[in-house]
Amino acid sequence: MMYWRLSGFYLFYFASLGALLPYWSIYLKSLDFSITEIGQLMAILMATKIVAPNVWGWIADHTGQRMSIIRTASLLAAVSFAGVFASDAFWWLALVLVVFSFFWNATLPQFEANTMSHLGDEMHRYSGIRLWGSVGFILAVAGLGALLGQHAISVLPYVLLGLFVLIWFNSLCVPESAAGHLPLDQAPLRRVLQRPVVLSLLGVCFLAQASHGPYYTFFSLYMADFGYSTTVIGQLWALGVLSEIGVFLLMPKLLPRFGARRLLLLAVVLTTLRWLLTAFYADNLAIITFSQTLHAASFGLYHAVMIFLIHSLFTGAHQGRGQALYSSLSFGAGGAAGSLVSGYLWTGLGPQAMYLMAAACSLCAVFLVLFGVRDIPDS
Repeated sequence: MMYWRLSGFYLFYFASLGALLPYWSIYLKSLDFSITEIGQLMAILMATKIVAPNVWGWIADHTGQRMSIIRTASLLAAVSFAGVFASDAFWWLALVLVVFSFFWNATLPQFEANTMSHLGDEMHRYSGIRLWGSVGFILAVAGLGALLGQHAISVLPYVLLGLFVLIWFNSLCVPESAAGHLPLDQAPLRRVLQRPVVLSLLGVCFLAQASHGPYYTFFSLYMADFGYSTTVIGQLWALGVLSEIGVFLLMPKLLPRFGARRLLLLAVVLTTLRWLLTAFYADNLAIITFSQTLHAASFGLYHAVMIFLIHSLFTGAHQGRGQALYSSLSFGAGGAAGSLVSGYLWTGLGPQAMYLMAAACSLCAVFLVLFGVRDIPDS
């Protein structure tokens, strides 16, 4: 029963992500926003991850009430998102997205920590639970792709609001983990952060997700410029997430056999290849289809390894803030920087420049893993 309660949250949360990431930029374009404005609005969704997870992580670690925080944040996220129906002015939408994402971005890092606490010594089961998030993403992105082929993009906010309400309903079904309130008399967090391997890993987090900025913000518009239909674009997104499910299923075997460092290095190497293919062969459906399967490495493999490493390096009372730091520096600071810079690059140098920047970021991550990430837990 607990398996399905935990899995259900990931299902609905990533279904909302599957509706938001591929299609929100198309919705914003339908409101006649420029590429630069779209980049700025999309960056807001990620920029609040710099602050929100750390604020909520600090509260969770001091109270031990992670699920209460998740339930409250989920409800307030749904309520605040409803503000998009009031006006489509740029500054109003920016304000709504700031408030909405401050609460929405609070939920996942704390739920990750709660899931790990529920699993205890059975952390290898994480991938089997997390894969339902990938299923939710696929169902949303493929279903909406078909829906938007028949209906106007204006239906998107209604679909999103429904998914945010379902996230809140599911959070009511998940109990607090047995770990409860954790003692705070262990080594200060700053000692953990002073370790060179931790600093290097956080640097990899930033670079890896900065490289995904052009993808999460502009991939749909980029593909549309090459003549791909909304249905095909949705299928390409779905393929990317489908490929990561295979990785999640194999992680219990891959991690003990190859070790975390080798898998992380493989992930960032294949990420670099992915962005180079996207930059130079976007007009070739066969190659772009192959590049989408590399999402198995650029996100699936990378994320599964990083969740394991963060949980291993940030122990006890630091678990919530460890997951929050991972979310803040990768999906927050990295994602926001990547999205913001991408908008300016597209406007100034053309869309191909975005993915060359992405490849450069992931290549830097390769060198950081090679020379900075040492002496880490392998499995």
